[in-house]
Amino acid sequence: MTKQTQTLETTPPAAAAGGRFAAGEDPAKREQIIAGAKRVFMTVGFDAASMNDITREAGVSKGTIYVYFASKEDLFVAMVDRERDRIASDMRDILAGSGPVEEMLSTLGVSFARHITSPQVVDAMRTVIGVVQRMPNLSRRFFHTTPGNVRHVLEEFLRRHIALGTLQIDDTDLAARQFIEMATGSFFKFRLFGDLDDVPCDAELERAISGAVRVFMAAYGAKD
Repeated sequence: MTKQTQTLETTPPAAAAGGRFAAGEDPAKREQIIAGAKRVFMTVGFDAASMNDITREAGVSKGTIYVYFASKEDLFVAMVDRERDRIASDMRDILAGSGPVEEMLSTLGVSFARHITSPQVVDAMRTVIGVVQRMPNLSRRFFHTTPGNVRHVLEEFLRRHIALGTLQIDDTDLAARQFIEMATGSFFKFRLFGDLDDVPCDAELERAISGAVRVFMAAYGAKD
């Protein structure tokens, strides 16, 4: 990733005098470009997409797009980062409540499974898989960058309930991985490889997640 993109991702934009943003620092314009790029990438794939295509789809000039992103690769990374952060934010909101552990895990599991098997996410993951050999850091950004991933969000929740005495877990990283895999693993793989045509029905999701929660609590629920 270029230094320019790193700066855009890590430094909060500040409005210049008169309320106008400096070149390359308008968050709304940046989001407009990423949204346009996502539509192009999801339609034609990474390799067939061009900066000209993205410029037209985003409704900006070529000069503007290069102020924000130095290359198609930078744009793709920004798109992946945005999707990862959005998913994590949604899951964090779910786990912010104060209900019973089982109820919170069930809500998280159903919501995440529904999200991860949606056509948009499946198409995006297929696109990522297509470029991962040329961009090996991409999967690391999606799965390991914290706090913007679901596993880290779930770990925070688990640690909170360990402190409350409702869970007993020695390795929260392992426990979070186990729950996510139980809740979404088979559904996601079936969708990714075309063995499942659409998002599973609510009854099937709830059946699978209910089983995952029972197994998880049997292993990690506080013992009287």
